[in-house]
Amino acid sequence: MPREKNPESTVEKKRAPRRRAAAPAAAPVVEARAPNFVDPQQRAALIARAAYFRAMHRGFAPGHEVADWLAAEAEVDAELLQGTAGS
Repeated sequence: MPREKNPESTVEKKRAPRRRAAAPAAAPVVEARAPNFVDPQQRAALIARAAYFRAMHRGFAPGHEVADWLAAEAEVDAELLQGTAGS
């Protein structure tokens, strides 16, 4: 016996998301930077040390912790990039 169509109960079919084209291979870039890679924990330790020395240089005056950290972060990142660019 055929089923009756009920206009009140429409069933919508869900579509699977479309597949995107594969991104271009980034392997050469990763390989070029692999020897100069610094572990995130090592980077954080370098930044903490530089921030400590910045605070020590100004006499550990309170209220400048964030500025010290950001300046130390920029300094460490610049040194790491110079090391990467030099090779």
